[in-house]
Amino acid sequence: MKKILAMILALVMCFSLVACGGGSDAADTGDDAGAVETKVLKVAFNQTITNPEAQTLQWISDELYAQTEGRYKLEIYPDAQLGDQAQTLEQVTMGVLDMSLVANSVIETYASDFAILGTPYVYDSIEHQQKVFESGKLDPLYETTKAHGFTVLCAYSLGARNLYTRDKAVTTPAELSGMKIRVMGSETCINMMNAMGGVGIAMAQGDVYSAIQTGTLDGAENNIITYTDLVQYEVAPYYNFSGHLMIPDQLVIANGVLESMSAEDQAILMEVCAESIPYCFNKCAELRADYQAKAAEKGVIFSDCDVPAFQALCQDLIMNVANRNDMTKAAYEAIVSER
Repeated sequence: MKKILAMILALVMCFSLVACGGGSDAADTGDDAGAVETKVLKVAFNQTITNPEAQTLQWISDELYAQTEGRYKLEIYPDAQLGDQAQTLEQVTMGVLDMSLVANSVIETYASDFAILGTPYVYDSIEHQQKVFESGKLDPLYETTKAHGFTVLCAYSLGARNLYTRDKAVTTPAELSGMKIRVMGSETCINMMNAMGGVGIAMAQGDVYSAIQTGTLDGAENNIITYTDLVQYEVAPYYNFSGHLMIPDQLVIANGVLESMSAEDQAILMEVCAESIPYCFNKCAELRADYQAKAAEKGVIFSDCDVPAFQALCQDLIMNVANRNDMTKAAYEAIVSER
């Protein structure tokens, strides 16, 4: 049933894209005879257009257009217009959608070794994570997704994810005990929350607000930018600095789309995406303080957590994931080597 629904969604999207004029347009060069046909790559994103990752996608589009002399640009579809992250990644694997920016946990459902990138407390800091993503040492892991129909171009992070709760501050594992906390839909994230003392509940982001509001959930966990962007402070005003996770978001492209590009344009795309990593990290760093101030103005109550206590409870999970096979061992060693 899931596959049938995905195929129906893909077909609907395909027809809609054709109705909108296909995937290319003419670049204005000032000379009709020398006009360049611009290939428009459609990219899905599940958050708002003001989000720093969406701004990064626009930066990629501008740079790609300039460096390919008008041959390529991106068309961004924010706010889950084309479906949630799982749906848009499936569309990419089927070759119906060109690109999508999705959480590591979604990629993990196709390539389970990506779990090592989304384990709790595996990065010492946001600066450490940026060094890992810029190092090129994760390329062997990225190569493994090609067997599933898509290629990882680069990875970003909006910052550390923290617990936020509906009825009370949560600063220790004992205070978290038994609380139902929304996590992303991966086994690693569920195991993480269970290890920390809570009860991990996988749920699509679009359902979180109402689930907290009705008491189905006691809270969730996310970075301050997403928490504020999605106004979830309205239903969960306690934001607790557990810093447990810095989940990557990966920009992916359909294999067929990448292979249709010339070797020159492929190289340009790869280089632009590599340069977009520090752009996104710097943009997020600039905005995090602003988002926290905005949340404070809305009455959010901030609390520091006993981070070492949570870290200790997650060590077995980290080692279990890291030692699954040679690929996860190598990826873990790559992460550690950048400390």
